[in-house]
Amino acid sequence: MNIKLIRRIGVIAAALVISAGTLVSAQSKKSVSILGDSYSTFENYIEPKTNEMWYFVKADPKRTDVTDVKQTWWHQLIKDGGYKLEQNNSYSGSTICTTGYRKEDYTDRAFITRMDNLGSPDVLLIFGATNDSWANSPIGEFVWSDWTTEQLKSFRPALTYMLSHIVDRYPNTELLYIINDGLKPEIITSIVEACDHYGVPYIQLKDIDKTAGHPNIHGMKQIADQVSAVLKK
Repeated sequence: MNIKLIRRIGVIAAALVISAGTLVSAQSKKSVSILGDSYSTFENYIEPKTNEMWYFVKADPKRTDVTDVKQTWWHQLIKDGGYKLEQNNSYSGSTICTTGYRKEDYTDRAFITRMDNLGSPDVLLIFGATNDSWANSPIGEFVWSDWTTEQLKSFRPALTYMLSHIVDRYPNTELLYIINDGLKPEIITSIVEACDHYGVPYIQLKDIDKTAGHPNIHGMKQIADQVSAVLKK
């Protein structure tokens, strides 16, 4: 066989091996979805696009210094951890339950309404309950099955409904519930009890730096670092 042809075949074969390796490497990256509230929003990076946001490219400096998606906690986590983004379904001001601020009906934006629209992630990060705490949503009593529409207006029943459904809806998905700092004690203890009941791991954030109640650039880095430490374990 012609020596030049042999060399050419060898080069082509090597290129195919490299290409295949690159493709396998890309496909092997774990995908991450986020079910969140304002802390996880950023303009043009949430889905559905109709969800309300807190973080914008042209930000109000009185509200935040976060002006780049690369500054968000989830973008840092995904980039530094070698993950890929599946879907970020975050909605500013949203509650777990269907009762929001001023006792308004938040069914359209509640976590329990959006929890089926997260794609097919390998890792699912749930970051919510901040607004349930701030809005003084009804706490209610724990309900572990056969939830009613009326019960889902309160935090505890909605929380257990959400976790029960997510565990079944996303089998073989690594779950992590992120608990904000500064929430009402009954909100925090309820999350811990519900997560323990359904076997969902959780992390309690500590000393997050915030502006207007929301993580600033430094706070975003703190969240990314704290969550990343748990996922690496």
